[in-house]
Amino acid sequence: MRIYKDILTGDEMFSDTYKIKLVSEVLYEVYGKLETRKLGDVQLDGANPSAEEADEGTDEAVESGVDIVLNHRLAETGFADKKQFTVYLKDYMKKIVAKLEEKSPDQVEIFKKNINEVMKDILSRFKDLQFFTGESMDAEGMIAMMEYRDVDGVSTPILMCFKHGLEEEKF
Repeated sequence: MRIYKDILTGDEMFSDTYKIKLVSEVLYEVYGKLETRKLGDVQLDGANPSAEEADEGTDEAVESGVDIVLNHRLAETGFADKKQFTVYLKDYMKKIVAKLEEKSPDQVEIFKKNINEVMKDILSRFKDLQFFTGESMDAEGMIAMMEYRDVDGVSTPILMCFKHGLEEEKF
């Protein structure tokens, strides 16, 4: 399994247990689903509950939300307007370019070439987006974006994260 972590904060953003699509070599789209489960229960695809977790007939608290957000403890945040989001993006992009120049100089040109077009498209849908930080809630790091799209007749939550702002950790 691979965990994708924010290179600035170390927060887990998502894992490869979800369907992932790479857009324009700079943006991951991670396909989630809405679910309701027992409070604190982490459900990864393919995992089997143990015998100790069998229903004991007690009333339990439940939580509902997008599986990616619940499983990786993402925290919802927001922006007052598109201008505030644009200011964040410009600052964040400078940090990513600096990291790339340090660790992967061959990726700087790919990132710079493709990010503007991708961001122009995302900014055009600003009013439809939700925003999430990692578990540390550090707004200096990546703020992932989520929107709902119709996929095969189902409203599907799609988390969008910048590829170059993540590092893969294999387990």
